[in-house]
Amino acid sequence: MQNSAPPSGLPFMKMHGLGNDFVVIDQRGTPAPLPAALIAAIADRHRGVGFDQLAVIESVADADARLSFHNADGSLSAACGNATRCIARHLMEETGKAALTLVTERGRLACEDAGGGLTRVNMGPPLLEWQDIPLARAMDTLELPIPGSPTATGMGNPHCTFFVEDAEAVDLERFGPAHEHHPLFPERTNVQVASMIGPDHLRMRVWERGVGVTLASGSSSCATAVAAARRGLTGRRVRIDLDGGTLEIDWREDGVWMTGATMHVFSGIFTGQFLETAQ
Repeated sequence: MQNSAPPSGLPFMKMHGLGNDFVVIDQRGTPAPLPAALIAAIADRHRGVGFDQLAVIESVADADARLSFHNADGSLSAACGNATRCIARHLMEETGKAALTLVTERGRLACEDAGGGLTRVNMGPPLLEWQDIPLARAMDTLELPIPGSPTATGMGNPHCTFFVEDAEAVDLERFGPAHEHHPLFPERTNVQVASMIGPDHLRMRVWERGVGVTLASGSSSCATAVAAARRGLTGRRVRIDLDGGTLEIDWREDGVWMTGATMHVFSGIFTGQFLETAQ
């Protein structure tokens, strides 16, 4: 691969939100091309670094930064809540700001320091109409004509939420891919299984489109909270326990706010040798 990175290599950061992990590449300086083959090589947890999503930070005139996201299979994702929180925390520490604005395909997202080391992001209003999620044809998004009557929600990416008696009992490795590719979802879908464990308190597990089982998902948590409130199972402010930890979701008039912990694990540099072979 020619002229894809400076001679010293390509710097990156490894971050996670509740175990939902990311490789973050800061392109605000000298941008370097990120072809699909390189993204796939980085995603390899044995020969690369591994990630659930790869996030790219770019400069933008009217906000603090622009973010874009790639799934582990190389496909694009318009939204990634946990990566947005991780990068917001990084930029707040870098600039000293307690609040900032990030631009994604989802739109302009307000981010703020929630105190106690937590970071809060407004993921925007949920998309509730079939054509916006999108679904393949017109239907009621509250209860889809799929066994289990799941709820469909758009958070910049499509979500299909099943409310079950016991989320722990679901074989997600089988259940997830069977529904990710359901014909009602022309762009595939993220799949959640959720069960009630107390008032305004849910247990949720996630199958991410283009990734697989993940320890957490911010946009999935937002979609599940919206679905639970629409079905009258909870109020609009809920606690969601995922495999990797807990998120607080608050569906307000201005959007769905998500609060949780973040971690910048390490920073590194992809070597010239790795970049040359990842073609």
